[in-house]
Amino acid sequence: MSDLKNFKVELFKALSHFHRICIIDALREGEKSVSHICEILDIESSYASQQLSILKNKNIVDGRKEGSQVFYSIKDETILTLLDVAHSIFNNHITDLKSTIKEVKKKSKKEGSNHYD
Repeated sequence: MSDLKNFKVELFKALSHFHRICIIDALREGEKSVSHICEILDIESSYASQQLSILKNKNIVDGRKEGSQVFYSIKDETILTLLDVAHSIFNNHITDLKSTIKEVKKKSKKEGSNHYD
């Protein structure tokens, strides 16, 4: 496997967890402490630290220590663009689904009215 493909695989593995995505979204607005992330997401600090460690090891977030607190931020803002693209894909799927439901309802109504004619 090429280095680029391997990088992509590892990146998507790191992003394949609900709370890691939530952490990245929480960091959109800027640097936050572990305790602030825990408060936002309503999760335990040991669990948050575990997830942040994975994100840090994959170079998605940066951490800096200030006294006894660790603050995290997004390392490369392009990751936010990637998540925004995922959001767009989700919206496209929802739009397609709504369109399909509308067509099914229209067809069902049409067949229903023919049935009684």
